[in-house]
Amino acid sequence: MLYWALIFLVVALIAGALGFGGIAGASAGIAQILFYIFLALLVISLVMGLIRGRG
Repeated sequence: MLYWALIFLVVALIAGALGFGGIAGASAGIAQILFYIFLALLVISLVMGLIRGRG
């Protein structure tokens, strides 16, 4: 799960860079949504990994 969260974070960062930079102005809203969704997934995965690792 952590692997997929990191993959999606990289995809969201690339989409965010394109959207925030003005290169693809029409997709800026979608890129922002994807960025925050995958950032939340990364944080959740890290927390779950820490909880599961201590057991």
